[in-house]
Amino acid sequence: MSKILTFTRFSVRDLLVTAGPTVAAIAAMCAIAYLLVDPAPPRKVSLATGQENSAYAEFGKKYVAALAKHAIKVAPQPSLGSQENLLRLNQGAVDIAFVQSGSTEQAEAERKGLISLGSLFTEPLWLFMREEKAVTQLTGLKGMKVNLGPEGTGVPRLFKQVLAVNGVEAGDLGIGALENTPATVELLEGRIDALVFSSAPEAPLIQMLLQTPGIRLFDFAQAEAYTRRLPFLSHVTLPRGIVDLGRDLPAQDYQLIAPTATLVAREDLHPALIDLFVQAAAQIHGGTGWFQQQGQFPSARYTEIPVAREAAKFYKDGAPMLQRYMSFWLANFFDRMWVLVVALGALILPLSKVVPPLYVWRIRSRVYRWYGQLRSVEQALETAPQERRAEIYAAQLQRLKEIEEMVNQMSIPLSFADGLYGLRSHINFVRQRVLSLMAGGPAEASPE
Repeated sequence: MSKILTFTRFSVRDLLVTAGPTVAAIAAMCAIAYLLVDPAPPRKVSLATGQENSAYAEFGKKYVAALAKHAIKVAPQPSLGSQENLLRLNQGAVDIAFVQSGSTEQAEAERKGLISLGSLFTEPLWLFMREEKAVTQLTGLKGMKVNLGPEGTGVPRLFKQVLAVNGVEAGDLGIGALENTPATVELLEGRIDALVFSSAPEAPLIQMLLQTPGIRLFDFAQAEAYTRRLPFLSHVTLPRGIVDLGRDLPAQDYQLIAPTATLVAREDLHPALIDLFVQAAAQIHGGTGWFQQQGQFPSARYTEIPVAREAAKFYKDGAPMLQRYMSFWLANFFDRMWVLVVALGALILPLSKVVPPLYVWRIRSRVYRWYGQLRSVEQALETAPQERRAEIYAAQLQRLKEIEEMVNQMSIPLSFADGLYGLRSHINFVRQRVLSLMAGGPAEASPE
């Protein structure tokens, strides 16, 4: 049975040896394409937030928790605010940041390689004043001490634009540059007359000042006019009683003007991370609020920075199909498989034409190499000296026997058996020639 099994229909070993290098080359090329052409998303990303106790800082914590569920570590980077965040993005110091609308222009954003992941929430311009200093027109602020915060917050730039449309120069006010928390202390102590925030109502300082006796919120009665003069602003209303219905706080509706907070990233941010951040934004900012309806945010609107293709697709069609039914990393793996398909298509077709001839050559070479042994036997016969012919003939006859025994142990597919039987007949042909020479007959024998 073992001798019968030396003949097989197909030689798996030879196929593996022949195709092995080809398969290894294909696997290596696919791995390179998978890692370099479409690399996996990084597991760590930096997010520029804002000052302590600001809405940016509070929402930053929520993004940290949301992406941690998908094994993505978000490293929050505190800052002064919108303008500093924009500067860090332009310098490549952070991957993503909260930026206020109106902080830059579309052409500048495109030139710097910035993309928007959508607007998240409105950031009303809160002008808090001591009650005895309260005014109804911004022109009444002339000569007052008003804190606008550090330049990095974006509030100074924004409020100066608001003052300009009222015909008020920044030099007409005593402008302070304290951060939010110390500025609030200064206002409560009476050392400044007013302060300006631009933040979501969730900010702890906003919540506190709205309920502090002796502090009054400025009512932008001309809010609609401001939105026509400064298109990046929107008109929102702080409803009466929204802070505390039982105490009727505030005791009236307040008209406010508001830019929007936008999630901005560098254009080289991995597309999978864009999908993940936008989905997190929908969970964090998608509900109702003081100034928004259900589903109003996040949105591709209210931003002057070009919206990322992946974010726009999410706002139109929702989350990618695979991510609706499987984990982020598994969905990302299958989503990137197209790179392997392209690489395989480019390699398998040409290499598949190489493997079959190599397989045939390898099988036949196991037969053909014995013809070299037969040729060496014949050369020994032809060059044998007269006085040693008997000895050499006997040695070559023994050598032919050994060759035949090794050939009989050869394993070869049935489709190549004709070559094996041809080799064995040629061994016998050479043997007959040796025997003829030993008997003193003619030097040549007929193959027949």
